[in-house]
Amino acid sequence: MTNSCTGGNQAEPKKLLFVCIENSNRSQMSQAFAKIIGGDKVEAYSAGSKPSGIVNPKAIAAMKELGYDLSTHDSKSLDEVKAFAPFDAVVTMGCGDACPWMPAKQFIDWQIPDPKHMEPAQFNEVRDFIKGKVKELIDSL
Repeated sequence: MTNSCTGGNQAEPKKLLFVCIENSNRSQMSQAFAKIIGGDKVEAYSAGSKPSGIVNPKAIAAMKELGYDLSTHDSKSLDEVKAFAPFDAVVTMGCGDACPWMPAKQFIDWQIPDPKHMEPAQFNEVRDFIKGKVKELIDSL
């Protein structure tokens, strides 16, 4: 199934926000995959309910294996991304009640374990799972 724009008018990019607690692993990789998979059809953002201030070196290494430089990303708070609202979709990952409300057309919660303390092989399994979830999301928009 292809999801291409046809006709004279170019559709506005879909705005996606990925939220986890620290904005250092899951939401960062989700944002990266949205950029990789969605290209100019999406604007991807990520934030944390309690941002750590750093992107996990394990996440940087895991994405580097796929040719993406995650070291250019910053760990951000929700206040720093709310200027980009409303979003087409806000995806939360494991922040539970700490996930705040953001103006969006749809809210999605992904049950994805925090890979922060995982060994590289398990970390990459989470990374690859996130890639699949992001692809499904973009295909559904």
